[in-house]
Amino acid sequence: MWKRIHSNRDPRDTLYSEIHKEFGTYFAIAGNAAKRLVAAYPKFFWGCMIFLLALSFVLSFTVFRKPDKTGVAVVKKVNPVEDGFSQILQATGNIRETMNLKKLVDSLTAKSQLSAHDSTLLDSALSRLSKIHQSLK
Repeated sequence: MWKRIHSNRDPRDTLYSEIHKEFGTYFAIAGNAAKRLVAAYPKFFWGCMIFLLALSFVLSFTVFRKPDKTGVAVVKKVNPVEDGFSQILQATGNIRETMNLKKLVDSLTAKSQLSAHDSTLLDSALSRLSKIHQSLK
């Protein structure tokens, strides 16, 4: 199924060594140029470094600061009788809506052929029934 590939590559050759062989002279030239530039203008580069550190400090406490979540969880005192009563009213409303939707679905499925409007109405009624069913679970 899978055939092992044998390589004649020297195991001491790594990605770094190959890149160093290929581009080492360019990196050496760029390093020497950077050293000469920094040696020629040390105060300028030191000032740039301090400016960037200060800018980073200021930005970290202003622009990039994430707001603290200090919102204390408010304990809502609910009367159990009122809560139970509201649940009963909600369940009653869901039952009424379920009965109306069931009548609608039954009347639409009794038709021999559905129009585009009927199909849309049936689809929305079935999706609403499934949402009500999910809320009861």
